[in-house]
This record gives sequence, structure tokens and C-alpha cells, in this order.
Amino acid sequence: MGPGEERSEIAFFDVETTVPTRVGQGFAILEFGAILVCPRKLVELESYSTLVRPHDLSLVSSLSVRCNGITRDAVVSAPNFRDIADRVYDILHGRIWAGHNILRFDCARIREAFAEIGRPAPEPKGSIDSLALLTQRFGRRAGDMKMATLATYFGLGQQTHRSLDDVRMNLEVLKYCATVLFLESSLPDIFTTNSWVSPNAVTRSRSNGKASPVGMNLNMSTPSSSIKFENHSISSPSTHSSMGGILNLVEPNTNRPDPFNLGALSSEIERESLQPDYALEEKPVTESLEMPSTTTASQDCCDYAGFLDPAEVSVASISASFVPLYRGTRRMQILHKDVKLLLHCTQLRVRFGISTRFVDPAGRPRLSFVVDGSPSLCQVLDACDQLAYKLSVDSGSSSEWRPVVIRKTGFLNTPTIRLSIPTVTNGDIAIYATEIYQKDPSGITQRLIFSRFDAAELDTLFVPGTLVDTYFALDPYDYQQNAGIKLVAKKLIIHAK
Repeated sequence: MGPGEERSEIAFFDVETTVPTRVGQGFAILEFGAILVCPRKLVELESYSTLVRPHDLSLVSSLSVRCNGITRDAVVSAPNFRDIADRVYDILHGRIWAGHNILRFDCARIREAFAEIGRPAPEPKGSIDSLALLTQRFGRRAGDMKMATLATYFGLGQQTHRSLDDVRMNLEVLKYCATVLFLESSLPDIFTTNSWVSPNAVTRSRSNGKASPVGMNLNMSTPSSSIKFENHSISSPSTHSSMGGILNLVEPNTNRPDPFNLGALSSEIERESLQPDYALEEKPVTESLEMPSTTTASQDCCDYAGFLDPAEVSVASISASFVPLYRGTRRMQILHKDVKLLLHCTQLRVRFGISTRFVDPAGRPRLSFVVDGSPSLCQVLDACDQLAYKLSVDSGSSSEWRPVVIRKTGFLNTPTIRLSIPTVTNGDIAIYATEIYQKDPSGITQRLIFSRFDAAELDTLFVPGTLVDTYFALDPYDYQQNAGIKLVAKKLIIHAK
């Protein structure tokens, strides 16, 4: 590119990478794909894609292959990143960058790759992250706003998770969304009111002061330990009622900004990363991310009557069914007497402490721990498992089913269950979505406040042998040829010794 040459094309790009299998491993680029698009006609002018051989082929794990289908044999003869760096730099530098979730993922991978070979990374003239853009302008009517979900919503076929296919699909999704927004802006009182919106498609209201940056900074200034306590003497189950305000399905018709003014959004998108990170989270998060402050017991407690002790559950009244999620898709639910089943168990003994074996795409561990299952709990979970498995098979799923109750032969043959501790993200900050309390021998219960994500610190609380009161939901999943029921901890009370 000459010094005076204007690069007006939009560079839609995507990278496919390895998936880290341990904490701190990082990503390796396996494929780079890009198209140059005319910003006035939205037509493809040029394309480029190539597989990339990582410096260590062992990074191409079975998990990585399941995600994008790129095997070690496929990249063994491919060029390394140093070989393609000039071409990648020429495509990206000085142009507008566009892609789905690129600000949080793809851009970072490009800069890491150039840093590894000791070269300056390309810099964009502007950036358009379609995940942030469409979530703001199109709304969550299409569900979790992942590219595969959007493609299904518009009937564009399945996402292949290959770079060139994905960027072309990204462009088509933008065209479809722009058309819908154009129609809605033409007759907002008709189209916006009557447009079909999934009942599960929600967006976080940003008008609530509780979601402000001040709330996020409340406990970030802790000088030493990242754990703080809230002192409440309670004799009944409690939880912090810090849910966000009313969740808006559609932006109001009045004072609606121009949905096609992408330029006005570029600085806003670069300045603020939208949360939650949909590439990392398994499902949309609608809770407020405010860290709880010291409040009275009445403010901090709400009724947990909807959580049932296993002894209160009638196995004959358990059922599994699919419920609509968004257009063309559905989600399995476990019900008890036609109400979503939520369970509460007291004094479960920790068998194995916090596990960090699996990590998310950001390299953070997916936290879980294992407890001994009581006979009544195992009976309920076995019934749920059988019903969910049958429904999964009847629906045509070929995924391997993983039983929710773990049974192994040996001296310690007590059945066990695994409880997951989910996290939510706000920018680069990750916090636990599970409410965690500690109960001392005198009966005083204190809520633990964590100012940072620290699996090692959490592990000191869940020592084998510790008793824990648990409140958890049953979340069926079918992902990457694995299916089962995940037990998601909503609230945990640790009995201190």
C-alpha cells in the first residue's frame, strides 16, 4: 500500500484456534480467513484463507478438533504464521476490521501471533464487532447472539467453524439484520410491536444504576484478601436479591438512533466491551453484575421455597420436555409437577475440592467440585437422567450421554455428583455467579464477597470432608457430541469447622 493510498474496504476476518486444555496454555492460530468488502455495496471484492501450522502440533487436541474439525494432519504441511504474516498484515492494516466477537477474541489472537514472531501487529482504521453491534441494535430476539444462532434464525444453514465460511456468513447475517432494522425503522409502531420475539430473548437493561461501573468497583479496592464477609445471623435459607431491573425485549420506538449509522458506534464499541461474553458463556446471563454491599438482613434475603429437598420430590411427577428457545430451536427442561425442578440438599460432604481441569476459551478454569450423593438425592437424579436421556434419544441426538450420578467400583463406592460454579464476566473481570456463604459452629452465616476470580483461593474453602448446603438447578446440555445434565450451583453454604 502506497503512503497516500486510501483503504476504504472493510476487512471481515476470522481465526480458528486450538482450545486450551490447561490453565495458562494460550491459543494457537490454526486458520486465518478474510474477505474485503465494499462498504457502499456490501459485496465481496477479494478473499484469502489459509491453514496455519502451530509451533507445537500437540496443541491440536481432540477438544480442538471437535470445535472446528481441523486436525494435526490438516496443518502439518501448512505454512506457519511467520510465513503468512506479510499477507495478513497487508489485508488488515489501515482498514476497518469487522467480525463477530473480534474485539474480545480474534483481535487479541492476531496481536499475540505477531508478538510471538517479534513483529508489530497491524492496526485498524476502525472496528465493527457484530456481536456488540447487533446485540445493541438488533436485540436478543435471536437468542444468545452467537453466529450459529443468528444463522439458524435467518435460515442461513449451519456454521462450519471454518474461517472463510464464517466471515461470509457474518456478512450475510449483517445484511439480514440491516434489512429487518430498515423495515422496523420505516414503520416502528407496527413492526416493532408485532415482530416475533422469543420469550427467552432478553437484554440487560443499562438504565438501572446497579449495573453502573461504581457498583462494579465496590469491592475491587480490598487491600489484602479478595474475600470479604457480610455478617447476618440467619436461621432460614437466604440469598442476595440483586437482580437487575426490568429486562427490555425491544428498544422503545421513541428517540431511536439510526440503525445504519455504523460509524457512530465504532468508538462506542471499542470503548466498552459488551457483557456477558457470549463466546465464553454457555447461556445468556441476565443477573446484575453488581458486587453486593453491606445491607440489612431483610434486604439481603428472599424466599428459597421453590427449591425442594429430594424427600419432597415425587419421582412419578418428574418429567422432561422441550420448550421453545428461539425460532427453530428448543431447550430441554426437567420439570416437577409442571414446574422447573430446583433442588436443595443440606450437609453434603465434599469428596473432591475445586476442579480446574477444563477451561473456557478465555483460559479461565470452569470451576466445579464433587460431593457424596445421598440415597434420596441419587434416586431423584437417576429418574431425571433416565427421562432426559430418553427424550434426547427420541429427538434424534447421537451425543454420548454422561450420567449425572457418578458411580465407580472400589473401596469408596459412594455415588457422587459434580456441582458447577458458573462465572459471569464484565469486561476483563470475572466473578462467581453462585452465592457463597460460610456458616460457623455458632450458627452465624456470613456471605463471602470475592473481589477477584481466584480458583486457588476458592479451593481453600471446599476442602474434602467439608459439609456444604447446596441450592442448585438441573441444566440439560447437548454440546459437541456430549450430553447430560449439569448441576448448576445457585447458592452454597459452607459449614466451617
